Amino acid sequence: MSAAPVRLLPGAKRRLLDASPSAEEPWYINDHTLIRAADGIWHVFGIWHPEPADPLGEDRFLHATAADLEGAPWTVHDPVLHARPEIGETHVWAPHVIAHEGLYWMFYAGGTADHTAYRMTVATSADLFTWTPHEPALFTDGFDARDPMVLRDGQRWLLYYTRTSAPDGGFHEVAVRTSEDLLTWSEPVVAYRSTASGTVGGPTESPFVIRAGERWVLFVCDSDQYDRTLACCSSDPLRFEDSGALDVDLDEHCAEIVADGDRTWITGGGWDRGGLTIRPLEVRA
Repeated sequence: MSAAPVRLLPGAKRRLLDASPSAEEPWYINDHTLIRAADGIWHVFGIWHPEPADPLGEDRFLHATAADLEGAPWTVHDPVLHARPEIGETHVWAPHVIAHEGLYWMFYAGGTADHTAYRMTVATSADLFTWTPHEPALFTDGFDARDPMVLRDGQRWLLYYTRTSAPDGGFHEVAVRTSEDLLTWSEPVVAYRSTASGTVGGPTESPFVIRAGERWVLFVCDSDQYDRTLACCSSDPLRFEDSGALDVDLDEHCAEIVADGDRTWITGGGWDRGGLTIRPLEVRA
C-alpha cells in the first residue's frame, strides 16, 4: 500500500570511523549496525575485512566503541562472532543489534557452501563484548538470504531481510517474518518485490525500516549503483510498492538509520569506501 509521502532531508556527510590498521593496510567496513548501550556508550559492529573486496572471505565482525556520534574517538576492540567452519559457515554477514529484556540480540547471516539456504542466526550478549550464538539457526532461505533488520511493532517483532523469490534465484525481494519472542519466526511474506531478477546482488540489499508518524519507510541499497539508497513509503509495514517511492538523494551504501535522542542519522560504508560515513537525516512525516 502506498501512503502520502514522507520527506527525507539529508544533511552534510562526514567520516565516522576508519578502522584500518594503517593507511598502508586499508580495511573496509560493509553492512553494519550501531547501538547505544545502557551506559551511553555507542557500539558499532560490521563486516570487517582487508581491501580489496572479498565477500565470501568475510569471516568476522568489527567491534568499536565511542562516547558519542559527534566526533568522539573510536576504540577498536577484538572482532566478534567469527565464522564457524565446524558447522559449515564460511563467512558471516550483516549484523543487526537490538536491546530487549536486559540482553542484546545480534541477528546476522551465516553463509555456507549452499547459497540456496543461508542460515539466519541470532546471538545474545549481556555486555556487547561476549556473544553466544543460538542454535539451531532461526531459519534458512536463499539466494544468499542476508541483511537482517529487526524492529518492534506493538506486540510483535518484524524481521526484514533480502532474498530472491525462489531459493535458487528469481526476483529480488525484501521478505519479512514475525515473532513474539525473537526466536520463533513465521513463514515469510513479501514486503517488497523488485522487477529485477537474478541471484547475487540486486536492488533489495540492506533493507531498513523506520516508523514515520502513521507511516513506514523502507530503505534499500540499490546494488546497480553502489553508492545509492532508495526509499519508499507505506501505511502497511508488511507491504511496500514502487508507487510509494520517495524523491530523495541518498548516496550511501548499506545505509543504517540511527536514532540518537531527538536526532536521526544515516550511516554508510562499503568496499573501498574508507570505513563508515554519517550525516543527519531529518524525517518529516
